[in-house]
Amino acid sequence: MDRKIFSEEHEIFRQGFKKFLERNVVPHQAEWKKNGIVSREIWKLAGKEGYLCPWVEEKYGGSGVDFIYSVVMMEEIARIMESGFAMNLHSDIVVPYIAAFGTDEQKQRWLPGCVSGELITAVAMTEPGTGSDLQAIKTSAVRDGDSYIINGQKTFISNGQLCDLVIVACKTNPKADPPYTGMSLIVVEDKTPGFEKGKKLEKIGMKAQDTSELYFSDCRVPAKNLLGQEGEGFFQLMQKLQQERLVSAIMAQAGAEKALEEAIEYTKTRTAFGKPISKFQNTRFKLVEIATEIELGRAFIDRLIQEHVSGANIIKETCMAKWWVTEMLKRTVDQVLQFFGGYGYMLEYPIAQAYLDARVQTIFAGTTEIMKEIIGKQMGL
Repeated sequence: MDRKIFSEEHEIFRQGFKKFLERNVVPHQAEWKKNGIVSREIWKLAGKEGYLCPWVEEKYGGSGVDFIYSVVMMEEIARIMESGFAMNLHSDIVVPYIAAFGTDEQKQRWLPGCVSGELITAVAMTEPGTGSDLQAIKTSAVRDGDSYIINGQKTFISNGQLCDLVIVACKTNPKADPPYTGMSLIVVEDKTPGFEKGKKLEKIGMKAQDTSELYFSDCRVPAKNLLGQEGEGFFQLMQKLQQERLVSAIMAQAGAEKALEEAIEYTKTRTAFGKPISKFQNTRFKLVEIATEIELGRAFIDRLIQEHVSGANIIKETCMAKWWVTEMLKRTVDQVLQFFGGYGYMLEYPIAQAYLDARVQTIFAGTTEIMKEIIGKQMGL
């Protein structure tokens, strides 16, 4: 399918970024998976090359380019099956909160480091007893003079070990009615007394990504670290979740395309009963079904990218994309692994890793079920 969203400049940028990944990421993927974390050096190198938060205004160290450049990088990261180097989380999900809701002083303090890779970010919403129901969070932030005292626990936090800045969703007014009006976002810096990074969590997939528990025990944070005003946290999250869900869908779409590419190559070379397995009708039909779903997903995603860049309100549509494309990815890698037979169960084959990495994508950034609830409300149901 001829895609209309990229200019010649975007494609030139793509070629440069592909070379960056080939030189600096691919050689280290096995090591990062073994260690359960990527190196800080890759973050600094990506920042030096201008690949972190390229949309940030030039006065804060960025290039001021459009979101399409981020799309290019998401696709290329997915194509090398890299799930540990969470630069899209940093650049296109977390840092936009600072850019959109931060004061000029906060932007001057944090954005240059986010662009350079000196500051790695995370966002802490999920708690042990609270997943997609953000109104039910228990982490509290009590004003004490020119500080907030934060107490609580967060879990499943990506970049949890590496993060230098974490945006924490907390209750500044536990008596607020309705409850979501008492939520605020506060930036906590690493090494702040009372802020502790817990154990790195062991996952079935995304092995190189440092997913962690975070603890806040009488953690005293300057009041100037509040993003926006007290009580605005829930609305800030809702405003930015459109892009977060679109990012999830873009990555899943590119992952499905890569899995199909691997399957086509393998089935053309793997023989059974004297001929390539791609020549068997069952294999061909299954590949055709997968390819059709992928083309449908691609057309939808590209339309949403264009509308998102234009500033359209597409909350319903991005929720649709998030659940459908991530579920499509899950179906795709499951079927593709079957073509590989026993070899598909071996971790030395990329499709095995893709299978493991795909499973969580229908869960994070809002589960499939929550996406359907939101869509239903948007439809007036």
